[in-house]
Parts: sequence; C-alpha cells; structure tokens
Amino acid sequence: MTAYAGPAERVGGRWIALLALANLGLWVGYYGPLQVLLPNQVEDVAGADKTTVLGVVTGVGALVAVVTGPVAGALSDATTARTGRRHTWTAIGAVTGLAGLALLAGQRTVLGLALCWCLAQAGLNMLQAGITAIVPDRTPVRQRGLVSGWVGLAQSFGVVLGVVLVTSVVTGGYLLTGVLVVLTAVPFVLFTRDPAVPPELAPRFSLRSLPAAFRFRPREAPDFAWAWATRFLVQLGNAMATLYLLYFLRDRVHHPDAEQGLLVLVLVNTAATLLTVVAGGVVSDRSGRRKPSVILSGYVMAGATALLALWPTWPGALVAAAVLGLGFGVYLSVDQALITQVLPQARDRARDLGIINIANSAPQVLGPALAFPIVSYLGGYPALYLAVSAVTVLGSVLVTRIRSVP
Repeated sequence: MTAYAGPAERVGGRWIALLALANLGLWVGYYGPLQVLLPNQVEDVAGADKTTVLGVVTGVGALVAVVTGPVAGALSDATTARTGRRHTWTAIGAVTGLAGLALLAGQRTVLGLALCWCLAQAGLNMLQAGITAIVPDRTPVRQRGLVSGWVGLAQSFGVVLGVVLVTSVVTGGYLLTGVLVVLTAVPFVLFTRDPAVPPELAPRFSLRSLPAAFRFRPREAPDFAWAWATRFLVQLGNAMATLYLLYFLRDRVHHPDAEQGLLVLVLVNTAATLLTVVAGGVVSDRSGRRKPSVILSGYVMAGATALLALWPTWPGALVAAAVLGLGFGVYLSVDQALITQVLPQARDRARDLGIINIANSAPQVLGPALAFPIVSYLGGYPALYLAVSAVTVLGSVLVTRIRSVP
C-alpha cells in the first residue's frame, strides 16, 4: 500500500481557523459533561454506587460511539448532496449532539442518563466524522502536521473551556455546551468549501452494505492495522486515567474542592500542551518523520501517569498534569497526521477514519470495565495509574511496526 498524497494546494489560515473552531466546540461537548456534569449527576442519582454507574453510563455511550463513527463515515463517503458530503454530516451531528445534551439536564434515573448520553454521543461522533475526514480531503500531506497541531490545540482549549463553563454555571451547563457545539460548527459549514462528489465517484451505501462499514483487512493494510492498535492502546490508557479523576482528587488526594482542583489540573495540562502541540506537528512536517515523535510522546505520557501512582498528592498531580501535557501535545498533532498517511483508500477515507475512531471510542467501553475492578479490588488508584502507564508504553512500542511512514 502506498500513502495517498491527497491534494497539492495548501489550505489557508482562515480554513484552518474555522476547522479549529469546529473542533473546539466538539471537545467542549465531549469533555464538559464527561469531566464534571455527568460524574456529579451520577453521584446524585446513584450515591455510593457512583463508580459502577458512571462506568456503565459512559461505557454504553462509548459503545454507541463505536457504532456511529464508521457508519457516519461510510454515509459521508456515499453522500452526494449539494451541501457537501462532509458538511452535511457535520451539521446533522451538531444538531443531534445539542438535542442529546439538552435532554440530559432533566434526567433523574440511570436509564434516562444512559439514553440521553447515547444520543449526545451519536451526534458528536457524526460531527467528528465530518470534520476529521475533510482534513485529508483538502490538506496535502506536507501540511497535515500543522493542521493537526491546530486541531489538537483546539481540542485542548475545548477541554479547558468545557470544564470552566460547567464549573462556573450553576444551571444550564448541558444546554450551554450543546449550543456552543452548534455555534462553533456553523461557520465552518457555511464559509468553507465542500464540493459535492459526482454519484459515479461515490461508494454506494445500503443496509446490506452496513457490515462493510466496520470491516478492514489487516493483511492488506498492515500499517493501518498497526496505527489502529497503537491508537487503541493509548486511548485505553487515557480512558482508564480520566474516568475517575474527579473521584481520585476527592477520595485519594483529599482535595478540599475537587471540582476546582480538576479545573486547575486541566489548565496546567493545557498550558503544557500549548508548548508542544503546534510545534510538534510543524517539526514532523519539515522532517517528514512521524514515528519518533509519536513514540517519545507516548513514553512521556506513561511517565506522567506513573507519577500519579507513585506520588498521589496535590503537588504530584500538578507535576503529572504538566508532564502529561508536554507529551500529549506532540501526540495529538503527529499521530493524527501519521494516521492520514496510512488510510487504505482515498474514496473510503471517512469510513476508514470512522474505524480509527473505534480505537478512540472502544476504550471508553473497555476502560471502565478494567478500571472499576482495579480501583475497587486490585490496589486502588496507585494500581490503576501504573496499569495505565504500562498500557501506554505498549501502545508506543507498537508504532515501530508501521513501515510506510518514517
């Protein structure tokens, strides 16, 4: 397999800025609820069973994301509407995400929380399918590290903004995040080009072809398979580490105000990410080498989570957040650029990126299943964060198996 070179014309600063804005809203929609609103709501509903119930609710939502990503990607590839194959699903996803988030606010049962979080996850993953696939559609390989860096920067700011919004707003946090998702997606849809694809060039999609949205052959595209495996392991570590972070601060570190403590950690992490996220992508563009940066960033992130296990104090958490940000910044930009270079076929790139998104979403299902017994029965939070470190190192090592990208 040879990497698809993509378009030759570079995208401009305005296009990158609007794409970054759409990603900012997307990650506010993901992390505002996931880091603060949903854990607190689950604690109100479930009480002492909060860790189990939070794992179930987020796990079911992640399972919906696993299904939605590839299906939305395949639908996007097959869409020939005048509104554009990517922009159409970006708009549908943003509105669906708003609906799910708005409905979450009024839920007082575990079933209601799970169903509305699933709806929000479905919408946000449709949106993500559109704004992720348009990068290789429009961006040449030599510029993808830069673009991925700015997207990663927007993701980091989205996490901060999401946590700030939901910790500062007494009521209406879910609705506010949902509205922000829509408002940040609209400018990209309205003011950037997404030309319609001629029907004869678009793959066909039907219910009969639905299983194909989830199928890829590792022997025919080994580098794509290895990229999937490495992303899965790193995201598994991330899912295990972040799910109980609020509870970690409250129950292990004994922070007097866990929500404010979480906000401080997010700010420290983001400040460190800013130092490396764009620079890491630019350096990999200029050198043409992606793998060394991805591997090194994985080792740095593993070291940060090991710090949480060995130094479970407030100063230790601050240092870990800073170290994690330095590694995560490079990982965000360079790993995404690497993945766009190992996609098997250009005509199915949204579907293939949807399959890659399974490596982001499936850990949200498996992570709680692994994290809960570790925290409850196998050593508590120190054991959890050591396990996260080991999983992240393994994901970094497997990057060496990718052959077509230096």
